[in-house]
Amino acid sequence: MHNKTHVSEFHLMGFSDDPDMQLVLFGIFLSMYLITVLGNLLLILAVSSDPHLHTPMYFFLSNLSFNDICFTSTTVPKMILDILTHSRVISYVVCLTQMSLFVFFACMDDMLLTVMAYDRFVAICHPLHYAVTVSAHRCALLLLASVFLSLVDSQLHNLTVFLSNCFKHMEIANFFCDPSQLLNLSCSDPLLNTMVTYIVGVIYGFFPILGIFFSYYKIIYSVLKIPSSKGRYKAFSTCSSHLSAVCLFYGTGFGVYLGSDVSCSPSKGMVASLMYTVVTPMLNPFIYSLRNKDISSTLKKILSWRV
Repeated sequence: MHNKTHVSEFHLMGFSDDPDMQLVLFGIFLSMYLITVLGNLLLILAVSSDPHLHTPMYFFLSNLSFNDICFTSTTVPKMILDILTHSRVISYVVCLTQMSLFVFFACMDDMLLTVMAYDRFVAICHPLHYAVTVSAHRCALLLLASVFLSLVDSQLHNLTVFLSNCFKHMEIANFFCDPSQLLNLSCSDPLLNTMVTYIVGVIYGFFPILGIFFSYYKIIYSVLKIPSSKGRYKAFSTCSSHLSAVCLFYGTGFGVYLGSDVSCSPSKGMVASLMYTVVTPMLNPFIYSLRNKDISSTLKKILSWRV
């Protein structure tokens, strides 16, 4: 039997209790956060300033960059503030708000990557119908649908935790209010928590991955039928940056949840969460700028003009 505790605040676990390490951690996390924000802002600026990039693919890319800024901002500023103030306490209301925003923006990343795979599928497999199928109206509808589904996922997690009137203890084994940690701490019916986890995993995990796999299966099948090697390379190059972002997002995401199930070490779980919440949004601008000639050329023009 666990002690049931009515809590008004939680205690987060930090990366280190060594006072000498606090300044080092502060510098590392602040640098990573600034690189993430500036890199994604540059990507948004490049897409908005170049008329040649006003296409559905770059429309979704700019929304992905904006979402990555918001996604990182839900966890890193609080972590930096905790290092400065030497406090790891987070109130119940702030914790639920952080968890809700974290789930929303994580789900938005998932939805946007799926929509971008659909965009590449239509562009390569049905190029003559691309302008009609992926019109500006259709792009807006896909974006609104992504926001709606992400909001439903966020509120479902929020409601599940909110309905729990007590918690087993107040310590969260992570540097932010991880949804899985809060569900494990709640005294509500474990069957309900398991059902919510599996339902959300199927709807927001399995189906998007299945859609991405199906899109790339059709893309590879269509590209292999192109007679010239130059044409095949050009078709694959338009998908390389998106495919790299998909592998990075889902690779780190699965690493967090599979690693937390296999390993009992909280420090390993926090490192995996750091990869998922901070490193992935930071690397996305580099992936798209280095592997996409249109983005890289536009960024060079912007930086040279600024200089």
